[in-house]
Amino acid sequence: MRKVFNFSAGPAILPEEVLAQAAAEMLDWHGSGQSVMEMSHRGKEYMSIHEQAERDLRELMGIPSNYKVLFLQGGATMQFAMIPINLMRGKSADYVHTGEWSKKAIKEAKLFGAVNVAASAEDRNFTYVPAQSGWKRSPDAAYLHYCANETIGGVEFSWIPDAGDVPLVADVSSTFLSRPLDVSRFGLIYGGAQKNIGPAGLTIVIVREDLIGHAPKGTATMLDYKAQADADSMLNTPPTWAIYIAGLVFQWLKRQGGLAAIEQRNIEKAKVLYDYLDSTQFYRNPVERADRSRMNVPFTLHDAALDEAFLKGAKERQMLQLKGHRSVGGMRASIYNAMPIEGVRALVDYMREFEKRNG
Repeated sequence: MRKVFNFSAGPAILPEEVLAQAAAEMLDWHGSGQSVMEMSHRGKEYMSIHEQAERDLRELMGIPSNYKVLFLQGGATMQFAMIPINLMRGKSADYVHTGEWSKKAIKEAKLFGAVNVAASAEDRNFTYVPAQSGWKRSPDAAYLHYCANETIGGVEFSWIPDAGDVPLVADVSSTFLSRPLDVSRFGLIYGGAQKNIGPAGLTIVIVREDLIGHAPKGTATMLDYKAQADADSMLNTPPTWAIYIAGLVFQWLKRQGGLAAIEQRNIEKAKVLYDYLDSTQFYRNPVERADRSRMNVPFTLHDAALDEAFLKGAKERQMLQLKGHRSVGGMRASIYNAMPIEGVRALVDYMREFEKRNG
């Protein structure tokens, strides 16, 4: 059993079963006499891992056959550049600005073409998702981009935007595999693995086939989706260990009953924490209720002078990584798929105890 509850926003908690299996296979994967970290990425042993991981991900998400699955590197941050390079095609692009990661994506896209900020939540300090009825779309946009879950601000889309005939592009890093998703409504989905999927170093891109093959002449090969797809994500040595762990997580999710079942767990966990936050004046979550993240729950204490004492007490109770992002302060509890509900209940019990002593 785990001795600590890790509330880190990423790299984040992984399923204990997955860690145990990886430990058991560390020195000798399936009788091969090798660790996965030692295998040739083109050998039959590793290729079987790679291919199984893609099959399991396709099954979990119901990915249509006309979509490519790419196992890349560089984090979601690299995708902030690869997306406009491959998809803009000399046009503009629409972006929805709901927080820090949207901001970074917008800034990077502007290096490659015109960006229209179709909607922004800056007027209320990024504490809500702007209603789509008020978005100001560009008539010649090549795609519409949004961040499905803002890890820092704790704002999550509970709905999929209607992009019409324009490809919809989503950064799903923090909400990847936390709920079912109709992939067919998107042109491209991407996310870093270090939240719900595996260790840092792996980025997953799911892209509709008709959107690849249009990178401008002179694009670096590694940044061209078609080149990556044609090479089955093996233009260079892929992050083999990270893909192996991701594959184990995909199998773990299947054993849990798939994404519909894991979504119900996540709803239950989030409800435990938000119900308590809404019952007290001692703590506060700033996000509009309809737009609250199930994965990342920021909150502040009524007196910031108590922050260090709160974190110290949490650490003594084996609850780690609750300090909020440096840009916003306060606290943040990230309760990804692998966080058991016992961890959330332990946090609420501690919060209640701390309030009683300091309220």
